[in-house]
Amino acid sequence: MHFEILVEDQSGKKALEILVPKIIGSGHSVKIISYKGIGRLPKDLNSSGNAMNRALLNQLPKLLRGYGQTYPSAGEFKVAVIVVCDLDDKCLSAFRKELLALLNSCNPRPLTRFCIAVEEGEAWLLGDLNAVNQAYPHAKDAVLRKYVNDSICGTWELLADALYKGGASALKKRGWQAVGSEKSKWAEEICPLMDVSRNASPSFNYLREKLNGLITDNN
Repeated sequence: MHFEILVEDQSGKKALEILVPKIIGSGHSVKIISYKGIGRLPKDLNSSGNAMNRALLNQLPKLLRGYGQTYPSAGEFKVAVIVVCDLDDKCLSAFRKELLALLNSCNPRPLTRFCIAVEEGEAWLLGDLNAVNQAYPHAKDAVLRKYVNDSICGTWELLADALYKGGASALKKRGWQAVGSEKSKWAEEICPLMDVSRNASPSFNYLREKLNGLITDNN
């Protein structure tokens, strides 16, 4: 199979570039495309959107319609679109219904799965504390131990409090570009050490199961 993976930011792309091959193994191709933040779905799902707005959800209606035209799910050449984004403070059930409504509005409809990190992509890193500690031996264990997997708690800030000198407050003072850079660094240093078959994050395991399920169903 070929996987087209759409992700909301550069740190997510760096993480998935490492983790997806670990999950699907060899014999498949992957293209990961990052956007400029998550944005929001337009009210008019049939609009072409603002081409200048590079946020993932703003572009998603046009993207899925395009994939449906190019790679309809009934086609012989199997291409799966995987949309990966953070839940942030949204209701998971309501957000998933919005995304499925968008997909169902596409005709033809591309083969698509929505994989939502709860609360943020850093939850998937925190799902493997062994990898975090290998990458950062001096991480603050008391901070890591208080994390509840896939909880709405300010996930990246908690990871920053454990790994970054001065914690999240010091990192925020450097600006959002520095935050993004640090997130990418965490992904690059922790993801190679992660065991994708043993992760405590339910939303990461959902991603793994969806990827493997697509491969199994289309063999």
